[in-house]
Amino acid sequence: MSGMLLANVDPAASDDEIREFLVKYGFPPFTKIEHFEGDGSQPSVLLSFDELDTVALTKLQSRVDHVYWKHRELRVRILQDRFR
Repeated sequence: MSGMLLANVDPAASDDEIREFLVKYGFPPFTKIEHFEGDGSQPSVLLSFDELDTVALTKLQSRVDHVYWKHRELRVRILQDRFR
């Protein structure tokens, strides 16, 4: 199981839209999603993937890091197990 923080996500994006976007770029469907609004300037989602380990997820990271989606530049961070 591994985790990925997807930052600067459009707050209007639904869980299904996020799932479809990531699958389009080769990610397997996530198993859990948590939304974090923060101060509203860069809403984020924390995604869990039961099918991927951290190494595999890191290899996929560059496919969506700094990609523009819904008029926002996404930022991606892979979370190590010790931080989850």
